[in-house]
Amino acid sequence: MWVESVKLKDFRNYTEAALSFHENVNFLYGENGQGKTNILEAIYLCSTTKSHRGAREKEFIRFGSDEAHIKLEFIKNTGRHVLDYHVRKNEKRGAAIDYVPVRKASEFYGFLKAVIFSPEDLMIVKSGPADRRKYLDREISQTSAYYMKALSNYNHVLVQRNKLLKEMYNDASLKATLDVWDEQLILYGELVIAQRKEFIRELQEILRPVHNTISGGKEELRILYEPNAGKEYFRDILKKNRERDIYTATTNAGPHRDDFSLKINGYDCRSYGSQGQIRSAALSLKLAEIRILKGIAHESPVLLLDDVLSELDSVRQECLLSEIKGFQTIMTGAGLDDYIKSNVKIDKVFHVTNGRIED
Repeated sequence: MWVESVKLKDFRNYTEAALSFHENVNFLYGENGQGKTNILEAIYLCSTTKSHRGAREKEFIRFGSDEAHIKLEFIKNTGRHVLDYHVRKNEKRGAAIDYVPVRKASEFYGFLKAVIFSPEDLMIVKSGPADRRKYLDREISQTSAYYMKALSNYNHVLVQRNKLLKEMYNDASLKATLDVWDEQLILYGELVIAQRKEFIRELQEILRPVHNTISGGKEELRILYEPNAGKEYFRDILKKNRERDIYTATTNAGPHRDDFSLKINGYDCRSYGSQGQIRSAALSLKLAEIRILKGIAHESPVLLLDDVLSELDSVRQECLLSEIKGFQTIMTGAGLDDYIKSNVKIDKVFHVTNGRIED
């Protein structure tokens, strides 16, 4: 799988831009704030309908414009395909596959499979549970439309249940309708929990040997799912928490409060990991993610590396670079020197200056 071209119109700081990529390694360089990461973000949007930076949709639209458009052409085992993604100021976003509009994000999500790796990912181990849940949801959704639908339904029911809990403050008679929302929350919540548990299990099998290589055989990395309410007892916890939920006007238990931990030689990286160990654990996560996507899709995902080599020491750089062989890679950096020193074979170079691209 590889991206042939991307065209942008009024996206971020680009009035118009067109890039044709090599099927192997592509490098975009330029000073900070020129628009390099925006290119990767546009490609990732066409893969997941989400920004890896957590940006809101209106932020994609260039200042002074009413809409932004991305057109991406790529090749996968089913042939050549075209993805279109529109964001409009006061309307719903629009998307199309091979010029046929899609109504649901689940139809678009993961049609192009991409893995993005940015400096922020190096800190996922130390960040809050919400960021780790986003990581889980993003990766599982790329491999399972079933999960994406269950998660979407769960989040919808959660919003409605919380709304009801707030309304009950002024109208206690509404309590009779809470059972209906509870059953829905349990139904979709149990599906989400089961899928997360299975994904973590699969990830662990790949993660251990990957990290063993990165650490030179000195460390064992384990990933542990920490469900807030396990599938087997979600119903019981929801029932037990009912009065508390009513009092606080929010749902206090469920997969929306899940987390996972990474342990090196039995010690939790969040509390006891050194900076080097945290970076190694995060790198192992991303490399395992690449292998999982490749195994499920039966072809290589597109790799997007946002100025990460400068964040890694020579040993970790070597591990990452050995892993990207055979994948189309689109990477960014401030200058060419560091990449030349790291012996990266670059097949196509783009210079980015204030929303203009030269190759």
